[in-house]
Amino acid sequence: MLRIIRNRVSRRKLLARAARLAAVGPLFQLTKETATGQSQAASGVNRYSAPSQLKITDMRACRVAAGADYPIIRIDTNQGVYGLGEVRDAGVEGMALILKPHIVGRNPLQIEPILDRVRKFTNHYRFGGGYSAVDIALHDIAGKVYGVPCYRLLGSPYRNRVRMYCDTPQTQDPKRFAERLLRRKQMGYTFFKMDLGTSLVRHIPGAVLDRGVATEKGLKLLCEYVQVVRDTIGWDVPLAADHFGNLDVNDAILYARALEPYRMAWLEDMLQVGTLAYGYGDAPKNWMAYKEIKEATASPIAMGESLFGLEEGFRPFIENRAVDIIHPDPLSAGGMRETKRIADFASLYGIPTAIHFAGSPVAAMAVVHMIATLKDFVAMENHAVDIPWWDDLVIGPSKPIVEKGYIRVPEAPGLGVELNEEVVQKHLRIPGYFEPTPEFDKLIVDDYRLGGPYWHYDEDGKLVYSQ
Repeated sequence: MLRIIRNRVSRRKLLARAARLAAVGPLFQLTKETATGQSQAASGVNRYSAPSQLKITDMRACRVAAGADYPIIRIDTNQGVYGLGEVRDAGVEGMALILKPHIVGRNPLQIEPILDRVRKFTNHYRFGGGYSAVDIALHDIAGKVYGVPCYRLLGSPYRNRVRMYCDTPQTQDPKRFAERLLRRKQMGYTFFKMDLGTSLVRHIPGAVLDRGVATEKGLKLLCEYVQVVRDTIGWDVPLAADHFGNLDVNDAILYARALEPYRMAWLEDMLQVGTLAYGYGDAPKNWMAYKEIKEATASPIAMGESLFGLEEGFRPFIENRAVDIIHPDPLSAGGMRETKRIADFASLYGIPTAIHFAGSPVAAMAVVHMIATLKDFVAMENHAVDIPWWDDLVIGPSKPIVEKGYIRVPEAPGLGVELNEEVVQKHLRIPGYFEPTPEFDKLIVDDYRLGGPYWHYDEDGKLVYSQ
């Protein structure tokens, strides 16, 4: 009897095993066929290439003339798939091209090891543009290779569209200034920002000190601009402000307090690049200066468009709660992956993220993918509201790109956009559309500690290049 029961159990196990093998067998066959480039349509996965054999072969660039130019790069591979990236607006493509010899020959899917290799060649302000452009292009390639939108490479989405805020350059006539913001509201925007430079009242006697800072009279006049704008677009919509001028810490506190009655969404980068904040050194890099301002006012303080990296720039601002909102520009901060690190770290401290942005639709899509994965997000800047051909620079996604104040997160592989070659070439700053860049083939920046090629003096005192 016991033998019969054992035989039945064994037979049941064999039947179950056979059923599992029957189900798994086609899966193994599918994996094998996909790896050899066959039956890809049947698999439902569009693999652009054989990932393990993918190599970077080149980096090229062009620059679109757009006031603050858009330097766009293209990283090519040995299998035809390429990635687009972008250097920070008003930067130059050379900031990315000098990194070319450090990445050529490497597998672009090794995103973090490649970024680790070039991280030492970056810095704050526009110097973060090269690293950030490479980050974006590598994610574009990886998304295309794996057949997924870039946000899937970063995390799970919290949203499928991104709220935009529109920058509005200042106009000396308060009514005209307010009308410009009203037109943006009529376009569907629900979040606004106005340039509130001290230069608005410079022509009025007694309004501005010799060093370019508003007097008490000048501050009252600047507040009148905000009053007119508030009365025109409403007191119930978010309104931020920036471009105040060359303020020090005490000046910034006076400005922030004067603007408290207008319940601003934030006051942005009140201490400009190069400002010496009286004992704090270069203010945009020093959290102590911003913490003093924040603790002295009820106006929310935002900053960060000039900083690169979590460890290098944002960490002390976040850990010391020196600002109410962090405001990185991903094209300076380190691209998609690093900006997400910064925003996620800030979220742990209860600090939300708004995004500074003034680039082309290529970088805009990269930023939108990254924002989709952020937990505590406020709004992203659109600095191209008044550029009629901005949308036409790319093919895809749906047009208009900004619709009623939002950008929908693309679902196509990679960034989800390709350049419209005809339109881009029409707006180039200098002739040349992704021309070869042999002048960047050799190492221009290097670190001998990597054990690679470097310049040094030989025994005869002659400067030589070692392989």
